[in-house]
Amino acid sequence: MNRVRIDLPATRSAGIWTFFLSMKFSRCVLFCIVLATVNVSATAQVAPSATMTGLSLSGGAEGSMFQPDYAGQGVAQTSPLALYGMGAYFDARFTRWVQIEAEGRWLHWREYAGINENTYMIGPRIPIHTFGGFTPYGKVLVGWASGSFLNGRATAFAYGGGVDYRLTPRLTLRAIDFEFQQYHVSPSIWPYGGSVGLSYRFF
Repeated sequence: MNRVRIDLPATRSAGIWTFFLSMKFSRCVLFCIVLATVNVSATAQVAPSATMTGLSLSGGAEGSMFQPDYAGQGVAQTSPLALYGMGAYFDARFTRWVQIEAEGRWLHWREYAGINENTYMIGPRIPIHTFGGFTPYGKVLVGWASGSFLNGRATAFAYGGGVDYRLTPRLTLRAIDFEFQQYHVSPSIWPYGGSVGLSYRFF
């Protein structure tokens, strides 16, 4: 496995939450919200419980904003710019507690010093509880990352969760999805960020 040598600084800029509060929604995120709003106003259907049993497969698209945790010059540190990008995800549901999520994300907008990141991951997704159409969940994914600053690709992990909201029997809004990622380089860097998306249930 190829690795990049990055030296960690003694201190880092604080604050995951400060970072998120200071960021503005990208156009792709706003598009997802507008699309969801139009869909809600167009239909008042409620998914019957029968549709939630057995195998199901959903696929969707999302807009993302991530702090790459790298600002160039071989040093792992907070970037002055957040990376924007698009992603795709698939959720396979086998039972209430056995679910798998696969995702790909490409962060190439608003690059600082030509730095970009791509990730391809898969792993278990655990729904916590469903109430009023909202389903919070947690997930742990593993895969690989590539980027302009990596020599090849690196093993990557993602620890996160979010909230899905069922709009219709087929459409689900990913109201928020948050991930803390770990790139297995020397030493590790920890990109983190959030996404908003919309998925369609195929069956």
